[in-house]
Amino acid sequence: MLLVSLQPLLQLSFSLVVVVLLLFLLNLSFLPTSATTETATSAGHAIPYPAFEHFPVRETILATKITKIQTIPTDVLDDELNQEHKQNHSSGNGKNEKWRLKLLHRDKMGYSHFVDHHERFHARMKRDVKRVAAIISKISGGGAAAAAATNGGGGESKEATNNYGVEEFGTEVVSGMEQGSGEYFVRIGVGSPPRNQYMVVDSGSDIVWVQCQPCNLCYHQSDPVFDPSLSASFAGVSCGSSICDRVENSGCHSGRCKYEVMYGDGSYTKGTLALETLSFGGTTVQNVAIGCGHRNRGMFIGAAGLLGLGGGSMSLVGQLGGQTGGAFTYCLVSRGTSSSGSLEFGRGALPVGAAWVPLLRNPRAPSFYYIGLSGLGVGGMQLPISEDVFRLSELGDGGVVMDSGTAVTRLPTAAYVAFRDAFLTETASLPRASAVSIFDTCYDLNGFVTVRVPTVSFFLSGGPILTLPARNFLIPVDERGTFCFAFAPSPTGPSIIGNIQQEGIQISFDGSNGFVGFGPNVC
Repeated sequence: MLLVSLQPLLQLSFSLVVVVLLLFLLNLSFLPTSATTETATSAGHAIPYPAFEHFPVRETILATKITKIQTIPTDVLDDELNQEHKQNHSSGNGKNEKWRLKLLHRDKMGYSHFVDHHERFHARMKRDVKRVAAIISKISGGGAAAAAATNGGGGESKEATNNYGVEEFGTEVVSGMEQGSGEYFVRIGVGSPPRNQYMVVDSGSDIVWVQCQPCNLCYHQSDPVFDPSLSASFAGVSCGSSICDRVENSGCHSGRCKYEVMYGDGSYTKGTLALETLSFGGTTVQNVAIGCGHRNRGMFIGAAGLLGLGGGSMSLVGQLGGQTGGAFTYCLVSRGTSSSGSLEFGRGALPVGAAWVPLLRNPRAPSFYYIGLSGLGVGGMQLPISEDVFRLSELGDGGVVMDSGTAVTRLPTAAYVAFRDAFLTETASLPRASAVSIFDTCYDLNGFVTVRVPTVSFFLSGGPILTLPARNFLIPVDERGTFCFAFAPSPTGPSIIGNIQQEGIQISFDGSNGFVGFGPNVC
């Protein structure tokens, strides 16, 4: 008779149960249990890229051909928008709700008349210089705006004609963009019934406005100009409204509140303030404060107006408030591709696994989203650059702005020189070319199929590292094979992370909890 002691087996079984239980609890600790833990500061690489890569020169040059870019017809976009209406229809629970829109680069709008990539590139750089100048001007002169914004907060009073608190409409109607610098567009519905319109997306702006009939002076747009008389939900804002009182450069005409936004290049939009219904996919938002522009001057490449996504309370994000939990995310599609990016609103759109860093605020420029930057890297190695050059001071100077409207990343001159020189050292074997536009570091890659180049990295405050592939900083400036290092020095003002460096990477903003996320998704 074989006798077997059960005690060792029971001890082994108990040990296995303990191990499995511990592993299960450990796994749970990495799962998001709320919006707050979901967007906690994280370390590691946002998106893993190697220290060096083989950059496809010939393929990139072919993609610059104007004839290679296919525009999307308006009727096709409207059909796709109807499908998004069905897919995005609100479930009503609010917590994980999200609204998704297709995001288009201006090159796909079909309203440019550039004959080649060289001409298109220089036009983009001219827009970019104006954009950066406008940002610096706005920040340097933001003292009065900051004081007004501070006075505009607090309180629970509501306009009788509006569902939003007065404090949610902010204190001024000022855009961070120069007209003509719009790079990315979405298509939304305006009014009741909704009229689909292209809108420029601008993360540095605190205004939503569209061109309106009667249009005394309007630029060309792809769709019929919005006619308020055909919308059942359009309601003008009266001169006595506290909304009108909080708008800079406001006035009164026939009992209606007038607004006026002037831009540094002489462009402008003038008209009346109104409350209107906007449609985003299957979600309809009522009583959004918009500018109804009757006199507008600028080049928007077919767009009907501007959709401000800035950090101020007059922007769309600020007005939506609790409906989206202060959250939105976008992925900017790379230039010259046939695909589209995306813009999503709502906490359900925030990705799991992103590299999160604190969102910083500048009272002198509440429209802009700031992040902390501790250093720069080339080829996987961090450079000896002091973190102080990127710091946002208590007076609102310096800092690092995330901006969808700026194309080229600007860095403090000292940091840029060290960054550029390190890149030059690692690419010493590549043939150089003369400086082009705002770029002082260019290469003649004509005849190359691929070249080996280092990747570059942003070392973000709190630990995350955002490494960029070569396509996000080595860009073609003509069709002959001239490529330039797409960074530029900024003697004054903040650092700005532009959309060329953001392309292809999901960027998320959790305004309620104060975080900005990078990755893990790409587009």
